[in-house]
Amino acid sequence: MLRILYHWRLATTAGRVCVTMSTEPTDDPTPSIALETKVDFLNQPESYPEQPHRVETLETHTSWIFLTDAFAYKLKKPLCYEFLDFSTVDARRRNCEAEVQLNRRLAHDVYLGTVPLTVQPHDAAAMHLGSNGKVVDWLVKMRRLPSHWVLEQKIKNHTVKANDIAKVAMVLADFYEKAPPVAISPAEYHNRFVTDVCVTLNELTGPDYELSTTWIKVITDAQLQFLQNQAALFTRRVQEGRIIEAHGDLRPEHIYLGNEPIIVDCLEFNREFRILDSVDELAFLAMECERLAAPDIGNILFATYRQITSDNPPHALTHFYMSYRAMLWAKLAIRHINRHGTGKRSKWISRTEDYLHLAENHIEQSRCH
Repeated sequence: MLRILYHWRLATTAGRVCVTMSTEPTDDPTPSIALETKVDFLNQPESYPEQPHRVETLETHTSWIFLTDAFAYKLKKPLCYEFLDFSTVDARRRNCEAEVQLNRRLAHDVYLGTVPLTVQPHDAAAMHLGSNGKVVDWLVKMRRLPSHWVLEQKIKNHTVKANDIAKVAMVLADFYEKAPPVAISPAEYHNRFVTDVCVTLNELTGPDYELSTTWIKVITDAQLQFLQNQAALFTRRVQEGRIIEAHGDLRPEHIYLGNEPIIVDCLEFNREFRILDSVDELAFLAMECERLAAPDIGNILFATYRQITSDNPPHALTHFYMSYRAMLWAKLAIRHINRHGTGKRSKWISRTEDYLHLAENHIEQSRCH
């Protein structure tokens, strides 16, 4: 249900982990219980008040997810980066509360609340979920959704219907239209892109990855040229109030197509990463669907959005956004080599090159409009 929470803006931040993933920081007054011990406890069906038949466990970069028969529980790892702070129990509580609140915007009754993980003062080894005692951690509790509803899975199974995508676009258009504009200057908005493109170029052309420097430079040079020549487009988006606090991680794996669309896993831990042009966010979703060999989804998204909102951004701008997003995700894809070693190198090289092809195609299309 929930996957890695990498986001395009993470790619521009050279954050470092400031605590280990197995213990709490020494200045935290909470009893020191290893993360592994908490995970072991939450792996057991008898640990849950609903007494599920089994527990499925998923690990992401920042969290552990525990799937019971009817619910999903999310435990955040005690991490600290420049862009994220889960280093103390109180910090994780605040983040869990923010996750629930923010995700209820597009996933109304899915996010049920936060649940404490506790120990008794006289027996720190005996943990309990949601009972009285000393709180040693917090979890987000969600209603578990059917996996066959996920847009990504439906794309792979060729079962997506145009009406389903139109419904997604209608939900998002309504969400974007109701969101108040964020105060940001045109220069600040424009310069974010310039900075990110330059950082992407520097990282992707590093010697560790052995990617085509010429190919990458052609794409990023074209993006920088677009930013220089079409700066007025970005100014206009700011002046029209189109920069809002959006979802922040709008991928096909976060969209569930039940009777009505449900959109989960908003990027909750840093508001800056959610400050986006609504069309930029739609472009990201369209780009990811195209990568999964479903380019028509983007056409339906944009056509429905334009019809509902009367916002008619230039096609050149939407193609730039798609190219820009593809380059940032190329960088995030190639970073998996550092985490997973050489065993999966070919997989992540291939994924990176898929994104580079998308980035090249869309920056070329931006020149044609």
